[in-house]
Amino acid sequence: MELSAELAPPHAGRAAPPRAGVVDLGSNSVRLVVFEGRGRNPVTIFNEKAVLGLGRGLHATGKLNAAAVEGALTIMARYITIARAMHADPVEVLATAAMRDAANGPAFAEALRARMPGVPLRILSGDEEAAMSAEGLLLGVPGADGILGDIGGGSLELVDLVHGRPAAAVSLPLGVIRLAERSGGDPARARGIADEALSAVPWLERGQGRDLYLVGGAWRALAKVHITQTKYPLSIVHHYILSREEARDLCATVIAAGDRPNRLPGAPSKRLADLPYAATVMRRLLRETAARRVVFSANGLREGWYARLLTRAVRDQDPLLAAGEDLAARFGRDPDMPPALMAWTAPLFPGESAGEAALRQAACQVSDTGSHDHPDYRAEQAFLRVLRQPGVGLEHQARAFLALTTALRYDAEDTALLAPARSLLPVALQLRAERLGAALRLAYTLSGGTPALLAGTSLSPGNGRLALRLVEGSGVFAGESVRRRVDALAAVMGLSAMVETAPGA
Repeated sequence: MELSAELAPPHAGRAAPPRAGVVDLGSNSVRLVVFEGRGRNPVTIFNEKAVLGLGRGLHATGKLNAAAVEGALTIMARYITIARAMHADPVEVLATAAMRDAANGPAFAEALRARMPGVPLRILSGDEEAAMSAEGLLLGVPGADGILGDIGGGSLELVDLVHGRPAAAVSLPLGVIRLAERSGGDPARARGIADEALSAVPWLERGQGRDLYLVGGAWRALAKVHITQTKYPLSIVHHYILSREEARDLCATVIAAGDRPNRLPGAPSKRLADLPYAATVMRRLLRETAARRVVFSANGLREGWYARLLTRAVRDQDPLLAAGEDLAARFGRDPDMPPALMAWTAPLFPGESAGEAALRQAACQVSDTGSHDHPDYRAEQAFLRVLRQPGVGLEHQARAFLALTTALRYDAEDTALLAPARSLLPVALQLRAERLGAALRLAYTLSGGTPALLAGTSLSPGNGRLALRLVEGSGVFAGESVRRRVDALAAVMGLSAMVETAPGA
């Protein structure tokens, strides 16, 4: 029986969004990621990792870890089966340092191809790995300016990023597994090995006063340690930022702790042995680059592979606004409402910068994301949805601003709920969020979420007053709730409120 238009689910009759799967076959772990859609911000719908240590022992034997090879074949068969069952197309395997450096790498590659016919297997060179990691980072930080470091089990890729464009690049044998083996497990010797390798890269000095972008599971684990230690209010590594001094102190703490888990709360147990070497390389990089701060990124090789599936037009989109548009499309009621809100709130923010305008636009985009939630939990659900959204282009301060604005648009009063967002924002941005949240609350009260009704209203601040003008016959009127909310907005702005009625056209 066919469903009527009224009963059919929202996706009925629509083509399913395309999916793509990539397997990252590294020296330490093997991971399958399945992406859904071809949007500016990758949407991961499957992410599974197996820690196999394929590259352990490579320094001594020149070969892949024999115990890990059979397990890798089994895991790879599972991953390809999952990707195909999820209708991912394309599906590709990317192999990195262990495969390209091991004497038995070609034989293992042939065994893999026999197990997964029709699935491309690419053994990346160091330059190719660096370039793909850079593309992944730039998907989340389009204007990145500084030195990118992507650490794996076998190698460290370094790229000089100049205002969003890759310049020089190099691959060094400083992955955490390889460094541990080369140093014989001696941290002091590991420091010397890292110093020798990094000092041979003259362009690292260009990092002085710029950012150091860190990619890779071992460095993400270090960020998790710091997040736990400092009770940071947002457990999201992507765009987590440390000053140079904070980063140096973190490295010292991790190196001193060794692999003792009780000394490193928040550290993943499977990463404990790697962390002292990740910290060693990080500290030596800070020394060689003289970077002003560290920016951690969850984007890397896999996201770089995904980026190559996108059209140039999509890649050129602002990731902040693309994330807002994605949320509006999934949870909003009217695609014409965000631009109407952007125009309606403009008089309240004269002289705003381009960055401030972009944040306001994104806030207008996500302002209706609680429309389908239970009314008793609408503010909470919308707040958490916006704060924790997967958009890769959102810095933590932007997340906090958008979440706080959205919660206040829904008249949230729970100070404990909003505390994490407020703690991430300076006072000026909190006040701006309060003004915009109160304005959006008034806009939805007036219009019922429809641009047609909003068009019959306007705001005009000046001469110590905030005037709300309503057009007669437009379907809006100054009821008790409207007057209460225009008073609240005026109070936030330090103005008195008034309501005016204008004749219709």
